[in-house]
Amino acid sequence: MSRGNINISSLVRPNIAKLSPYTSARDEYKGNEGVFLDANENPFGTVNRYPDPYQKKLKQVISEIKGGSTEQLFLGNGSDEAIDLAYRIFCEPNKDKAIVFTPTYGMYEVYANINAVELITLPLDSLFQIDTTLVEPYLNDESVKLMFICSPNNPTGNLIDRQTIVQLLEQFKGIVILDEAYIDFSIEVSWLEQLSQYSNLIILQTLSKGWGMAGLRIGMAWMSEELLYYFNKVKSPYNLSIINQQQAIEVLRDTEGFKQRIELLLSERERVTKELKNLSIVKVIYPSEANYLLVEFDNANQIYEELISRQIIVRNRSKVVQNTLRISIGLAEENNQLLAVLKAL
Repeated sequence: MSRGNINISSLVRPNIAKLSPYTSARDEYKGNEGVFLDANENPFGTVNRYPDPYQKKLKQVISEIKGGSTEQLFLGNGSDEAIDLAYRIFCEPNKDKAIVFTPTYGMYEVYANINAVELITLPLDSLFQIDTTLVEPYLNDESVKLMFICSPNNPTGNLIDRQTIVQLLEQFKGIVILDEAYIDFSIEVSWLEQLSQYSNLIILQTLSKGWGMAGLRIGMAWMSEELLYYFNKVKSPYNLSIINQQQAIEVLRDTEGFKQRIELLLSERERVTKELKNLSIVKVIYPSEANYLLVEFDNANQIYEELISRQIIVRNRSKVVQNTLRISIGLAEENNQLLAVLKAL
């Protein structure tokens, strides 16, 4: 039973509510075998057929691993597709608004700008947590349709307080999009088990990070069946290729390998953290529940340039958190190269 009384249909843009989505003959024909003369495909080849637009086989495999229902799962070209669609479904250009808590993932702002949606940027506090007093003026504002919460947060690496998220889910009158791109590296369990409790909750996850499939560009968005109806309405019919779907299924079969790689990365994260703490040029290592560390240095810009000159590429985040570099955890030998350069500075 949902805890909220959110009328989802009232949040949807009128033109989207009226939209008739693209359909094909294969939406009507449910069989797997047949003589297919409906889609103007070339009859020759191994990838000559259009892919399943609803990725049923891949969704089933993901559901078996994650525990969620295939009827509540949207798959897109990275999580970015779901972010973009959320703006397009709920926000009238040059009229509606969205909330983000900064510093955070930059694509929320990019897609807001693309869709001509005003973005309300509220700063996280000194511990990179949400200050709910800053949010209160917007909780009942009907023009504010979306709220993005990244947990573990990018670039800071921390989890957002769970009770704060509950409070916002229960009080906000729009859609809360909880981005769990890095949840596979966290000690905290996913919000997926609570999905049915909140009609206004969308949970973003990805195969890019923990599963190591960034090159396949497959993002997940878990949501109510009512919300999924609108996402399927608006998405491109064939947004994931046959090859990407097949390759993802193959990788997902190796669940034991996945667990071992996660354990190794977490072990390396701990080791790199300990090594960095011994360096005089390091001022702060922010606690991380992700596969990266946000590190404050004496002079981050200078260190960044020095690393670049040694062909070691990290992310300079000094514009959003003063004097910081975001360092992804790599292979042991890659981490050793990084540490060797930093120790020599």
